[in-house]
Amino acid sequence: MFATWIGANANNGTWYIGGVIAACGFVTSSTLLICVGILSYVLLALVSLAGFETGLNSMNLMRGAFGVKGSLLPSVINVIQFIGWAAVNTYIAAISVSFILRDIFGWSASNQQLDRVGLFAGIIIMSLLHLLSISLGEKSVRWIERIGIILVTIFVIWESIIVLKMVPFHEIVKWRPQASLRLDNGVAIDTLAAFNLAWVTAAADFSRYAKNKKSAVSASFFGANIGLIWFALMGVIATIATAITLDKFDPNNSDPSTIATKLGLGVLALVVIMLTSTTANAVNLMAAGSAATNIFTKLKLKPALWIVTGVATLVTFIPAYIATFLETFELFLNGVGMFLGPEIAVFLVDYFIIHQHTYQIDDFDQVQGQYWYTKGINLRALLAWLIGVILYFVLRQLHVVNVTVGATFISMLVTAGIYLSLMKRIKNK
Repeated sequence: MFATWIGANANNGTWYIGGVIAACGFVTSSTLLICVGILSYVLLALVSLAGFETGLNSMNLMRGAFGVKGSLLPSVINVIQFIGWAAVNTYIAAISVSFILRDIFGWSASNQQLDRVGLFAGIIIMSLLHLLSISLGEKSVRWIERIGIILVTIFVIWESIIVLKMVPFHEIVKWRPQASLRLDNGVAIDTLAAFNLAWVTAAADFSRYAKNKKSAVSASFFGANIGLIWFALMGVIATIATAITLDKFDPNNSDPSTIATKLGLGVLALVVIMLTSTTANAVNLMAAGSAATNIFTKLKLKPALWIVTGVATLVTFIPAYIATFLETFELFLNGVGMFLGPEIAVFLVDYFIIHQHTYQIDDFDQVQGQYWYTKGINLRALLAWLIGVILYFVLRQLHVVNVTVGATFISMLVTAGIYLSLMKRIKNK
């Protein structure tokens, strides 16, 4: 369990997040990284506890709050977002493959057509690796995570030594981006929150297999935080070191493959980046497949995994044709943060406060049972969620929010308060 959650965050996407928030400067980005990580993964630990106590995956648990049919909407969002995360990690790893192919065949760095061929080949190669890993089932995921942890540890130590030899740490600490490229604190908080909350909606998928309550809660909380802080911080440091070395900061080049190449880390570094993509996507694809089985109840997990892997492969090609990868990534994160925060708030209030840790699991499939609500949908949950989504969107338009605390956690608190008020009113009646 501990290795799974470290491996979930010790990957390309986490490094890239570190590179993006590096635009806040080292001190601010590292502080926000720790604070937002702790806050987000307290929520992860709570959902992990719910998974252990009920033995259900995350999207099945949503039936308690949103209704038997209402849970389909969170499930659809989960399928979409984890396919998106799988595509993000695959795309970044595919960049590594394209660099390796360029080195093997001696392609010119300025030949964009050959670069695109290399990128497409990388997407296909990585997708086949992911399909192989998840096809072997839950045991293969377990071994992938264990092996991945060892490889990631070696890589990060090696990269840290090289980077800090090239650029003294005190220079990294005092570095600041030019004003036009600086990232506002609130935007950085929302970026980190969207990244972290994605895992919260999958926590029960894995904690239901935990041996005891302590491992379900503590392994997820500490594992996810260690993976996040460890790898994102290296993304921050490597991106700033690259900016200092080249005397130019470009947030579009925050992916680990580009940084490793510019720092001269060699082909072995690119191979390790490819392997870390596989460890992360084992979790992403498992979560997407699990959510798909809640939508299509007759669909078995293994075929669901094959389907979501195929869709993720197709989605991975999108950034190659639309704008820059950074713009596509930021747009994706905005969507994730807008929908997931209020959804999580509704579920946590329902399970821990309204139902006091107790769901009648036998009623989860029952028409006219206590979770049927109105034609299978808890309209109050959907109303609170919708208000939270709209509030997030409105808050993101306000400059004062973007430069201070961000919109995510405000919208979650408001959503929680509204849902609790609506449900208590029903109980009082």
